[in-house]
Amino acid sequence: MTVTRTLVVPASELRERFSRSGGPGGQGVNTADSRVELSFDLAASPSVPDHLKARMLDRLAGRLVDGVLTIAASEHRAQLQNRAAARERLAAVLRAAAAPPPPVRRATKPTKGSKERRIAGKKRRAQTKRGRSGSWD
Repeated sequence: MTVTRTLVVPASELRERFSRSGGPGGQGVNTADSRVELSFDLAASPSVPDHLKARMLDRLAGRLVDGVLTIAASEHRAQLQNRAAARERLAAVLRAAAAPPPPVRRATKPTKGSKERRIAGKKRRAQTKRGRSGSWD
């Protein structure tokens, strides 16, 4: 399974479990194991480079159970479609976790023109308020 150009997860590291999907159904609802649980042991995976593994474990800490990431798919009626959906979702989660951090924002000072516009606006507003107070004869 290709996650990024540098990260490819071999199928041998993925574990699939099948069970009955919930919700309404027809004749095959009690016999078809169409729900798919796809598990990937991220912590013990030899295919993930160490620099990526540390970043991914940190970002996915809330979703991991003992270093294992599990994705469940049951939106389709067919097991094959659910398997494809689970693999695609797993790849998307791993891709997002492996993405480099965004660049740090450097604070800048406001420009001279923006300061002048802000002060001019404040003076206009003060003049409007000053004009409201007055004696009403």
